Amino acid sequence: LNTICIYWTAASVLIILVTVLAKSPSSAKRSGKFVFSEYDATASGWPAGWAFFVGLLQAAYTLTGYGMVAAMCEEVQNPDREVPKAMVLSVAAAAVTGIVYLIPILFVLPDISILLAAPLGQPIPVLFKEVTGSPGGGFGLLFLILGIALFAGVGSLTASCRCTWAFSRDGAIPFSRVWSKVNKRYDVPVNALLLSTAVICLLGLIYLGSSAAFNAFTGVATICLSVSYGIPILVSLLRGRKLVRNATFSLGRFGVIINVITVLWISFAIVLFTMPTAIPVTPVTMNYASVVFAGFTLISAIWYAVWGRTNYRGPKVSIADMGLAMDSDEGVVQKVETVDPTPPEKQGLGMKEKQ
Repeated sequence: LNTICIYWTAASVLIILVTVLAKSPSSAKRSGKFVFSEYDATASGWPAGWAFFVGLLQAAYTLTGYGMVAAMCEEVQNPDREVPKAMVLSVAAAAVTGIVYLIPILFVLPDISILLAAPLGQPIPVLFKEVTGSPGGGFGLLFLILGIALFAGVGSLTASCRCTWAFSRDGAIPFSRVWSKVNKRYDVPVNALLLSTAVICLLGLIYLGSSAAFNAFTGVATICLSVSYGIPILVSLLRGRKLVRNATFSLGRFGVIINVITVLWISFAIVLFTMPTAIPVTPVTMNYASVVFAGFTLISAIWYAVWGRTNYRGPKVSIADMGLAMDSDEGVVQKVETVDPTPPEKQGLGMKEKQ
């Protein structure tokens, strides 16, 4: 499936770019000056500088793909090296492919007012229709995007069900014994998969009732993911980065600087990503992500006080698993050479062994 996804995505991007550039009349194409230097934020109502930062929400949501990599680390060989590498490469790949995709789209961009008036706030279908000159052509290109979205949905579902299983295994969520069961035939947490699927379906139904409520749930994903990474980084900084001093994937002398910048950015982003995308604000355009985030934080805190404080065990990690040892006197982490008795072709953590 991953191989199909790679080929489908690459072919879709190529087909879309060739089609829009070929179908758009030369007289309708934008100039290089417009593509690389034009900046007009008047439609947002925000000051130009703040509008730029508010516009980063969509880009940040796209880059949350690195979170899926971390969710699958228990099934990856040599996760201490491969998972950080994959996370960095996912951001780099998204940046490169995004630029390759967006620059041609900007050259064929129709009148901005047409895109702003797009139904349900979705400009891409309108753009494809305007550029190709027909609804059929626009749908053909949109179908390729829908295929990419389908693969992304499979990845998101896989990551969410693995997170559900891991938290259930450690006793962190209600009815943990049910969700932590692993199907012996397929070596997959089927119950956790069904729970994740049901939650996703319910989120989809929310959109039918209120697009503002749906956008609040999807928008808060970026905030939650950022906070989930920011807290461990902050704790690591406060403890002098002792536990990552000899990490397999090391940032070296730049680690402290990068960590400080990360914590500052996340602190700023939490506020930034709760802002409405345009003003004046209406009940429909209001960004309710802050309400959802505060609500889930409160629920999580209450659940921890009632249940998690005494029942949550946390991940089972041994010194042998980490390949690290702590000097109790100096508090220094040292690398320990450990031998994995598992044959190389069978290394990687299976779920049956992790229960």
